[in-house]
Amino acid sequence: MADIVLINPRFEVSYWGMEHALPFLGKRANLPVACLPLLAALTPREHSVTLLDENVEPIDWERCRRADIVGITGMSVQRFRMKEILTELKRLGCFCVAGGPWVTVQEDYFGELLDAIFIGEAEETWPRFLAEWQQGRQAYRYEQAEKTDMTTVPTPRFDLLKMQHYAFGSLQFSRGCPFQCEFCDIIVTFGRRPRIKTADQVIAELEAIRKSGIPIVFIVDDNLIGNKKAIKAVLRAVIAWQELRNYPLTLFTEASIDLADDPELMELMVRANFIATFVGIESPDEDSLREAKKFQNVRAGGTLLEKVGRIQAAGMEVWCGMIMGFDHDDEGIFDRQIQFVQEARIAFSMSGMLSAIPKTPLHARLAAEGRLDTADTNDYGTNVVPLLLDRAELRAGYIRVLNEIYEPEAYFERTDALFLDPSFDIGIKKLRHWLTWPRQFPVELDFLFRAIGLFARLMIRVPDPRLRREYRRRLWRLLKVHRRPGLVLNYVFHMAMHYHCSQLAQRVADPELQLVNSF
Repeated sequence: MADIVLINPRFEVSYWGMEHALPFLGKRANLPVACLPLLAALTPREHSVTLLDENVEPIDWERCRRADIVGITGMSVQRFRMKEILTELKRLGCFCVAGGPWVTVQEDYFGELLDAIFIGEAEETWPRFLAEWQQGRQAYRYEQAEKTDMTTVPTPRFDLLKMQHYAFGSLQFSRGCPFQCEFCDIIVTFGRRPRIKTADQVIAELEAIRKSGIPIVFIVDDNLIGNKKAIKAVLRAVIAWQELRNYPLTLFTEASIDLADDPELMELMVRANFIATFVGIESPDEDSLREAKKFQNVRAGGTLLEKVGRIQAAGMEVWCGMIMGFDHDDEGIFDRQIQFVQEARIAFSMSGMLSAIPKTPLHARLAAEGRLDTADTNDYGTNVVPLLLDRAELRAGYIRVLNEIYEPEAYFERTDALFLDPSFDIGIKKLRHWLTWPRQFPVELDFLFRAIGLFARLMIRVPDPRLRREYRRRLWRLLKVHRRPGLVLNYVFHMAMHYHCSQLAQRVADPELQLVNSF
């Protein structure tokens, strides 16, 4: 039997991390990474497993020293902390293994700090490694010959995490994406054939999350709608489960822009109580989208602005990813990015510079062209050497875009353009008015108290009096149009996220700090 510790290192401060908003929410981290509780579920019962998320609690080094195996995962933005942790673990004499996104694309990064590595998915390789370790014949490198059959994936062990410290839960319905974006590592890790869990699996995971007490869940699929026919069947099961239990969970996810071309799919998502979806817009310029092989964003059926509007009108807010530094981007791209986000009424834009991830087609192309910075860190925040922009110009434009779109007037101008529309609502409430459903009164009452509490914390803890005054003014304007407590709570959450994003933008602009392209 093995005593196993699995670690998720702390993240660099980032858009997704919500570090500046979490104190207002009374939480320590945004959401649990999916791999830790899943690996625990994949571990045969004769072994013991402890999960440590450094974003929630400090690493217990003595606990690690006693373990037979210490595993670590991480993304590219966690690689520096991963190296620090592994260095300390080896000093303590630990047997160390690693997997996850960064090791998958940069296998030799940690060198002799690791005793075994896992490339890509690990549903088959993790149990095989443990069996071989017990026999004293484990290998160094593990990689599955075939992609995981998602219908065989067990329910993650959420019970091993301190779920009370997370703002949101996390679930995965599917893996893989049918598209071929040049810069994306998802198709490298998960492939282009979407694979999806059964409805029964998804419902079992929803039940596990519900029992943990977390009411809001991020469906972490990189593209929930990669297989539209299959996901529709699962969504119908989710709708039935939600209706039976009076909608205990609010959901949000990631999807490609072609969602806007399928009214039935949008309706199913809204009926399942999806209130928002993150969409990779990337650029307002078609030449840049075609260059990146983001062909789904230039298909017929309307402009990007029109498609975003159709998703919003259906009852889901749109968050987006935007990228600067494509080969077709000139000095005008920064203003065009700002203009698009404003006109699209998108509150949250994860705007960043183009980066080349190892093993992606973009990385290979730029390496062949001699336009790849191979240093692990640099002053420019990206390893891409742009074609039409000077590197310093790209960095300066990136910083300007972030600070302009999260300047209070610009942020609330686009947010209010959406929220102050009298017909605007989100999720199931878009289709069923809350006053017609008496069972919803206790839920809305809870939303009311949470909205009051969150707004009070903003008024007490936001240090800038001008910003507090702006938040009060904006809330009063909303209340003149909308009074449903759930929607008010959502709007106040947008205030907390504004504070986070604005602080993050200021941090990026600080010349004394290392520029991290992690928005």
